[in-house]
Amino acid sequence: MPTQNEHNQNYYIDLFSGAGGFSKGFQDESFINVFSVDCNNQFCKTYKKNFPEHILLEKKIEDLTEREIQKYTKNKKVDVIIGGPPCQGFSIAGNIGRRFLDDPRNKLFLEMCRVIEIIKPKIAIIENVARLDNHNKGATKKEIFMELERIGYKVESRILNAFNYGVPQNRRRIFFIASLLKGNILFPDEEQKGGTVKEAIDNYPRISSGENSSVYNHKAMKHSRQMLDKMAYVRDGGDRDNIPIEIRPSSGDIRKYIRYSSEKPSVTITGDMRKVFHYDQNRALTVRELAKLQSFDDDFYFEGNSISQQQQVGNSVPPKLAKCIASSVKTMLING
Repeated sequence: MPTQNEHNQNYYIDLFSGAGGFSKGFQDESFINVFSVDCNNQFCKTYKKNFPEHILLEKKIEDLTEREIQKYTKNKKVDVIIGGPPCQGFSIAGNIGRRFLDDPRNKLFLEMCRVIEIIKPKIAIIENVARLDNHNKGATKKEIFMELERIGYKVESRILNAFNYGVPQNRRRIFFIASLLKGNILFPDEEQKGGTVKEAIDNYPRISSGENSSVYNHKAMKHSRQMLDKMAYVRDGGDRDNIPIEIRPSSGDIRKYIRYSSEKPSVTITGDMRKVFHYDQNRALTVRELAKLQSFDDDFYFEGNSISQQQQVGNSVPPKLAKCIASSVKTMLING
């Protein structure tokens, strides 16, 4: 009896699936989901709403047992595992000879490797922040290579800017591709540029601070009068230096109290964009607008409270970039 993979279908597992940006790209490239894993309840609500046909295991990856894995992968040869494990312990590596992977805050990367070692997919893809590329003079990246090589994979990494793959945002992230295949590891070729903020979001209804609209997730947060007064001084593409010195914030993140430049791609979308303002409306961007700058379509709905929704958007791999990666993976699988 032929297995399902013999019908030219490709199967993937999404670890740390979040809202599902990575999954959306692979689904759009006709990959079939075996199961996904995430432990954040509000993120899972979004994932379930947008992928009702997927099996989502709402649990910590360290609680995912080998027996469960075998249950869900039975009669399916998993082609790809994707995921972006949170790595937070950047300060400890190199101190008194300690390794990046010795930090307990980075155990989730090792947990992902545990699952990869159990399943042995043909390809595994790990996404993370770009600073990991040269962290601790390159020793951190070397540790990650060594761990994947230990379980039998050849590995390459590259920093990709989502803007070069149709996403209207400058967003640099490192991707590790680990492969058991004989052929070359392929990263996606750069495609069309992503365009400007205005081109991406200018079609949404104009709304004021605290106002809602008929568009799903297009609701403006309510700003204080003090914040509205400050942001009114910041011009298109401007920053806190536009604010009169007597009310200007004297310290804090330089990525705050800025206004998107209408004629440029977006700055990097993170989980907190409350102090980055619309290019010509006196408010922060809505979840819907932020999602569009991450290349989510308007029919992708975010659930949970407003803070969680922003985190979901900011943590996601942009679906357009994910689709380009999935296309390269498909070529690798064909080439063997």
